[in-house]
Amino acid sequence: MLLHAAAEAGDYRAGILKWRENYEAVLKKDNGWLAVSGLYWLKDGDNTFGSGPGNTIVLPAGASPEMAGAFIFHNGQTRLRVKPGVDVRLNGESVKREMPIKPDPASGPDVITLGRLRMIVIERGGRYGVRLWDSASRARAEFTGIRWFRVEPSYRIESRFTSYPQPKKIPILNVLGHTDQLPSPGYAAFTLNGKKCHLEPVIEEGQLFFIFKDMTSGKETYPAGRFLYADLPRDGKVILDFNKAYNPPCAFTSYATCPLPPKQNHLPAAVRAGALTYHSPVATE
Repeated sequence: MLLHAAAEAGDYRAGILKWRENYEAVLKKDNGWLAVSGLYWLKDGDNTFGSGPGNTIVLPAGASPEMAGAFIFHNGQTRLRVKPGVDVRLNGESVKREMPIKPDPASGPDVITLGRLRMIVIERGGRYGVRLWDSASRARAEFTGIRWFRVEPSYRIESRFTSYPQPKKIPILNVLGHTDQLPSPGYAAFTLNGKKCHLEPVIEEGQLFFIFKDMTSGKETYPAGRFLYADLPRDGKVILDFNKAYNPPCAFTSYATCPLPPKQNHLPAAVRAGALTYHSPVATE
């Protein structure tokens, strides 16, 4: 029995380490958070883009012509105009005429590419902006990995899940100061280090998404809190595996628009599992 238990613990640890490896691989992708290099809020009218200093959106030197085109913004609608002879692509197709742009968070936002650069239009709280990825960003080139707490099976917790009769709207503030009212299906209750805890998730990509803060936040872990996904409840229970707790995008770039933990998700216990504070070798603006 002891050998069997040891084997199970070894398999569990290997699974968590593989999950962490995959998580870091996603961060390092061309379109991962380490490549995010700019966020430019659009003004009404023409918002020119290119490497020249006179543009509204100044792109990295050497990655773009001095003047490549413009995002034309009016009444919440964005259109893309490209300077003749510049190879800008919209969803992989060369742009030959002025085109409308579908923003994020709509399903499948339009993707604009210019050489090594990638851009999308985002909407956050009624504001529209252009998010820029640069596959040659310093943050991506100098990434040396995430620091993690040691894998501890005791932080894989079976919690009791209480479903609301109808999803309840909970306020989720983001780093821009905007609050979204998002539906929560219920709450998970559990005991950690002798403390009674509960967390309210929202639904994202068919999973429970927990935005939480704990007694390690600002000390050993990222000050604003961490994220955790879990499978949907089964038989009134949810598995919370804090060994998979990870840092929000704002830990890696100042151009993210991260949600912050609601007050009811501030845990009275220390969660010494998952990701530690990320110390970037690159100074952010």
